[in-house]
Formats: sequence, C-alpha cells, structure tokens
Amino acid sequence: MSTIHFTETSTATPEQLLAGITDFGPGRQELFANSADANLRVHGSGPGWADVTEGAGGVWERLRYDWSDPRRIVMTTTDSNLWGGASGHTYTLTPQPDGTTRLDAVVVRDGKNFRGKVTGLLLGTVAKAALGKALHNTVRAIEARNAVAR
Repeated sequence: MSTIHFTETSTATPEQLLAGITDFGPGRQELFANSADANLRVHGSGPGWADVTEGAGGVWERLRYDWSDPRRIVMTTTDSNLWGGASGHTYTLTPQPDGTTRLDAVVVRDGKNFRGKVTGLLLGTVAKAALGKALHNTVRAIEARNAVAR
C-alpha cells in the first residue's frame, strides 16, 4: 500500500477548487487527465456527496465523494479494477492570508490484485512525480476556468 502526500498553492478560492473537483459534467477530462468523459458515470448525487465511476487508459475506479465539509473532500474507493482496501483521496483546502489556497492531498493506493500492487508501488516511488504533475495540472486548469469566468 502506498500513501502519497502532495501540496499545491492556488490562486483559486477554496469554493472554486471545490466546484472544479466536484464537477462531474462534460469536460471533466479537461480538469482531470485520468478521468475520460467517455468513462464517466454518475450513479447518484446529492448535497455534499456523489457516487461516481471514472477512469482512463484501462484503469477505472468507483468513488464515493463526500464534501459535507466544504474544506475537505474525501473520495473513498468503493470498487476498481486495481484498487481496494483503504484506497482513496483526501483533499484539504485551506485559505491563506495572502488570498491563495493551499490544497493538501493524500492519495492512498492499496492494490487489490497483482497489477494494482505493482502500480501502487510505482506510484509511491518512481511514478510519484507524474501523479504530482497531474494534480498540479488539475489545479492550473481550475484556475484557468475561473479566470475565463471573471
């Protein structure tokens, strides 16, 4: 099992980051490279939660999103072709005195089969930079989306 920590600083507000992270409509792949629109399925949603299957490149994951605390988004893996056990993501959004937002991300990857165990090991070591770059790109895409909306 790999537990990976990342921190990003964003010019987007916590509300804008939350809105981007929990936007399950068309164009999600523009924010999340690992969530192809063709693979996106919302099974159910309500105030502060969603049950979503998403993925790309042959990897898929069903996640229970919980943002009942709008400063903390917890994504629990409920099914996947690779991940099981304690897998998921937690994003904590903290406003900073300078007007920016700090996003602290914790990603847990608990492989449920051989391919998942190997992929989890790689993500926790040599491929960690790629996962960090993906989060960085997501934050920048959310910032760009909000810059256009102003």
